Amino acid sequence: MATPAMGISRLKLFFALSRTPHSLLDMATPILGALLWFEGIPPLWIVGLGLITVFAGYTAVYALNDVMDYRMDKEKVQLEDTQISADYLDAVLVRHPMAQGVLSFKEGLIWSMAWGSLALMGAFLLNPVCAFIFLWGCALEAVYCRMLKVSYFRTLISGVVKTCGCMAAVFAVDPHPSPVFLSILFLWLFTWEIGGQNIPADWTDTDVDRTIHAQTIPVRFGPHVANWVILGMLIATILLNGILIWISPIDFQFAFVLGTSLLGIYLLFFPALRLFRTRDRKDAMALFNKASYYPLAMLTVVLIKRGADFFG
Repeated sequence: MATPAMGISRLKLFFALSRTPHSLLDMATPILGALLWFEGIPPLWIVGLGLITVFAGYTAVYALNDVMDYRMDKEKVQLEDTQISADYLDAVLVRHPMAQGVLSFKEGLIWSMAWGSLALMGAFLLNPVCAFIFLWGCALEAVYCRMLKVSYFRTLISGVVKTCGCMAAVFAVDPHPSPVFLSILFLWLFTWEIGGQNIPADWTDTDVDRTIHAQTIPVRFGPHVANWVILGMLIATILLNGILIWISPIDFQFAFVLGTSLLGIYLLFFPALRLFRTRDRKDAMALFNKASYYPLAMLTVVLIKRGADFFG
């Protein structure tokens, strides 16, 4: 178990609570959504305020997850093995620092509320719709945490929560975006979260979740069904990626469409196929880790395209 630390080491404990290495990767999704929809360059005040708001929002919501799951996490840390920290993106710093006793519940709650308040103010200044989406996402995150021992349908709630930041970002740059574009964007992130993040994460925790009687898809239906759900969702993600690129107002040439598709195959399909064949916990971790880089990889391709258009 980790030991309490002071100064910068203690600050790292708070960022561990917010899973900052992972949340920084997730920040790519709202930036990506805005760039896929908005043809020009947003005003600098929107860019600056948006980045601050996005960082605050993800920092708050990831911390909220541990705040809501505090008692459950205390059960789980007693059962988890230490090997998970070496390979798992969400445990790069310290996994569940409140449950391990290196941060108090009060400290975690204040940290989450402070960042949440900053995110809410920023979201409201960008567009009141963004503030509503943020509050909706926080409420759903709380429901998701409370459903751990209730129903595996919590996975669907996780899919909705993960879309909130990206959807809000679109409204931040355009108060009246296309409903068709928003729908495809929602489905694209929804399937990626379920197939590449939520179920693989639950797979990693299967032994512990079974012990505490948690209701997850891997526990409830076993690896065979979980495999098919993962593969189906990630194939849908790759297909929806093509549709999203096609309906975007940005004129993407075939090379960019092909590039994003190949990224999806490499980061999503191949790791999912390996897990399908092996049913190994390490391959579930590997899928989770690689899928976490998918939005950032997509953003990189879009930035290259936007940069080529701007300087060309």
